[in-house]
Amino acid sequence: MHIGMIGLGKMGGNMRERLRRAGHTVTGYDRSPDVSDAASVQEMVAALPTPRIVWVMVPAGAITDSVVGELGGLLEAGDLIIDGGNSRFTDDARHAAELGAKGVRFVDCGVSGGVWGLENGYGLMAGGSAEDIAELMPIFDSLRPEGERADSFVHVGEVGAGHYAKMVHNGIEYGLMQAYAEGYELLEHKDIIKDVPGTFKAWQKGTVVRSWLLDLLVNALDEDPELAQVAPWVEDSGEGRWTVEEAIAEAVPMPVITSALFARFASRDDASPQLKMVSALRHQFGGHAVKKA
Repeated sequence: MHIGMIGLGKMGGNMRERLRRAGHTVTGYDRSPDVSDAASVQEMVAALPTPRIVWVMVPAGAITDSVVGELGGLLEAGDLIIDGGNSRFTDDARHAAELGAKGVRFVDCGVSGGVWGLENGYGLMAGGSAEDIAELMPIFDSLRPEGERADSFVHVGEVGAGHYAKMVHNGIEYGLMQAYAEGYELLEHKDIIKDVPGTFKAWQKGTVVRSWLLDLLVNALDEDPELAQVAPWVEDSGEGRWTVEEAIAEAVPMPVITSALFARFASRDDASPQLKMVSALRHQFGGHAVKKA
C-alpha cells in the first residue's frame, strides 16, 4: 500500500521505517526538512494514489486539530485519515463529523510501543467502521509484532473507541510504573539490602512481577545506578488525567491510577527517589525528556 504520514518524530519516523521494511510506500511530511519526504502537506497529498490514506502522528489537541483541518481541505470524498496520536476520544467524534460532511473517512488508532516499536512492533487499538478497518489491515499487520493478530491488534469499536482503550492503557501504565518505583525506594532505604539493581534483575525471569517495564527499569539502573542524572519531576501527558476523569464520570473506583497521577503532581515539589524512577522509566520506553538533576 501507499500511504501518507504526517509527523515523523520518535514514533512516526520509526513507524514509517517499519512500514517501508514491510514493503509499503510511505510519503511522509514533517516540519523538519531533514526527515520530511515532501516539502508541504499539499505536496504529500498530491503524491498519494486515490483513495488517499493519511496517518496523522502529531501531539494531541490543537496541533492535531490543525492538521486534521488542513487535510480536510485537501482530501476528497473516499479518502481516509487515521489519527494515531494520543488524542482524547471526544475529539475523534468531532473530527469524524467534520470530515464526514466532506465524505472523508476517519479512523482513530491508539498506538503503544514507544521508541522500541521499530524493532518490536506496536500494540494497536483501532476505532472506526468495520469496512475502514478491513481496508487498513495490511498497514496494521505490518506495524504490529509478528504472531497472532489478536495478541497485538484489536478493533475496539466505533470511532473514539481506539483512543479510549489507549487512554485506559496509559492509565494502567501510570499505576504499574508507580508500583515499581515505590518498591525501588523502599529497597533503597533498607540498610540490609546491599544490591538493589541486582534484586530487580533477579525478578526478570520466573517471578509474577516480570514484565517489559521491569526490563526497562533494569536498563535505567544499568545506565545510572543511583539515578543521579534524573530529577524527580514527572510529566503527565494527558491520558492519566483523562482516565481519572472518566472514572469519575462512570463512577468506577480507580484508587491506584488516581494515586499514581497525584504522585506525578507531587513530584514537582519533591525529591523522592521513586519519582526519579518513574521519570527514568518514561524515558526508557517512550524517549520522554527527563529533567536533569
